[in-house]
Amino acid sequence: MTPHAWLLLGLYLLVLLVLVKPLGIYIANVMEGRSWALRLGSPIEAVIYRLGGVRKESKMGWLQYALALLLFNALGVFAVYALQRLQLWLPLNPQQMANVSPDSAFNTAVSFVTNTNWQGYAGESTMSYLTQMLALTVQNFLSAATGIVVVIALIRGFARHTAQDVGNAWVDLTRVTLYVLLPLALVFAVFLIGQGVIQNFAPYRDVTTLEVTHYDSPKLDAAGQPLKDDQGNPVTEPATTQTQTLAMGPVASQEAIKMIGTNGGGFFNANSAHPYENPTPLSNFFQMLSIFLIPGALCYTFGRMVGDTRQGWAVLAAMTIIFAVAAVATISFEQQGNPLFAAAGVDQTASAIQAGGNMEGKETRFGIADSGLFATITTAASCGAVIAMHDSFTPLGGMIPLVMMQLGEVVFGGVGSGLYGMLVFAILAVFIAGLMIGRTPEYLGKKIEAYEMKMTAIAILVTPLLVLGGTAIAVMTAAGQAGIFNPGPHGFSEVLYAFTSAANNNGSAFAGLSANTPFYNVMLVIAMWFGRFAIIVPVLAIAGSLAAKKRIAATAGTLPTHGPLFVTLLIGTVLLIGLLNYVPALALGPVVEHFMLWAGH
Repeated sequence: MTPHAWLLLGLYLLVLLVLVKPLGIYIANVMEGRSWALRLGSPIEAVIYRLGGVRKESKMGWLQYALALLLFNALGVFAVYALQRLQLWLPLNPQQMANVSPDSAFNTAVSFVTNTNWQGYAGESTMSYLTQMLALTVQNFLSAATGIVVVIALIRGFARHTAQDVGNAWVDLTRVTLYVLLPLALVFAVFLIGQGVIQNFAPYRDVTTLEVTHYDSPKLDAAGQPLKDDQGNPVTEPATTQTQTLAMGPVASQEAIKMIGTNGGGFFNANSAHPYENPTPLSNFFQMLSIFLIPGALCYTFGRMVGDTRQGWAVLAAMTIIFAVAAVATISFEQQGNPLFAAAGVDQTASAIQAGGNMEGKETRFGIADSGLFATITTAASCGAVIAMHDSFTPLGGMIPLVMMQLGEVVFGGVGSGLYGMLVFAILAVFIAGLMIGRTPEYLGKKIEAYEMKMTAIAILVTPLLVLGGTAIAVMTAAGQAGIFNPGPHGFSEVLYAFTSAANNNGSAFAGLSANTPFYNVMLVIAMWFGRFAIIVPVLAIAGSLAAKKRIAATAGTLPTHGPLFVTLLIGTVLLIGLLNYVPALALGPVVEHFMLWAGH
């Protein structure tokens, strides 16, 4: 770790922790119906309810709440699919982009609805402006809102006493979108435009580059001999220049919510490495900050809504510790460099390689420290936006982002999904502690009994089943093997990364895998959909069960869940339970590739 890397990480965490409390208070006030913003927006809110036929006073049990979210998101899949399939005949398509193929359109629709934003296509050559805005950007808001309202429902389960409801899904979705996501995205989009991110509806532009070819080259005759004029001077060809097509579009509006909503994806194929999406070091820093902003703030919202802010700080501390260790590891592995470069004579000495580090696949504007930090943030937070090619990281440097997803996207995680995933692990942690001391486990005054543990087991085991099962099918079938261009452990890592990213709703990729095929489009759709909703439903079931219970007072035998002991227990539970399922697969991929690399193979 260089001084720059330490300073960057320290500054990032400092600014983040300063912003967590005020935003967390604001979100809690909005979701509890006592924010000043609700008074300002009540006319707009009333119109939305009237148009949707919603009675905001009505309450929903957990099952009704879950069915409402499933219906809402299923309709989103249909809408996004239809817009892609019809975009050639719709407006705001100055480049006349063709209709997207059925399998790719289906994959993309499920991807954006599930907050995954996996992209098997190049955005600037596939999607019209209307599709980018009305389909993809809108779903960036709605999928983020879905994750937030689920964790709010779970928090209400802990906070309420003998209640039969967990809220109203339609009201919660409206308020999260109207009062939290839209204002943050608007402010951030304006900031990005100020930094140089484009926002227009202009057709693509053909420009002349500075590159010159055939500069004053001799003109040749039919026999290939230089031509001469009447005075015997060589006749030369005029200098010719190159042209390049520059993509335009409403980029800043999509970029803002893709980061704030931990959606990922990108307007351009190069994602956030593209200067039109991420033009300056300042925009890069704030894009990283925006990814963790709501997930971090929700921890404070959790503590405030359950009546003990120490609970929120404890969860946030566990997330921060795991993240900081992972970020240091990723940057350190990348700064070690690639020993085969020295053997190939790319650099004269091994010490030069060690000093320079592994710059392969990285944007030179950002370098190793920023790229390593961004990679750790985006995979910890279920975002998936990238400024470097994870496929080109060193084996262990690429393994850390893979591990961050395999932990269950609970280290900050996606907006809402990260916190409800971590709270599931918290329930498991107090259950384990209860077994060790022979007491009925409790968390925040609610007894954790058989029903909660069954739902917890489902929520924790679904993702490994999807990841490992999907990877096994891909590497055993001809259709899956056809997309692998890198033989050996690295190709295996690419497949493992793809299914890990899809099932954990991250959306980033190693990018060496040819995944825009019917096989991978369908397989990854299965992983994305069930990786999202096969966890949301058990979480809401836990919320409903907890809300119906009485809140019991703490006694001398109650495990404190706000101190260092619980933070340590929670971290241990996440690492042991979340990661052990994947150790054999990691050994077959990045670990063996690391040993091969340093052995000179």
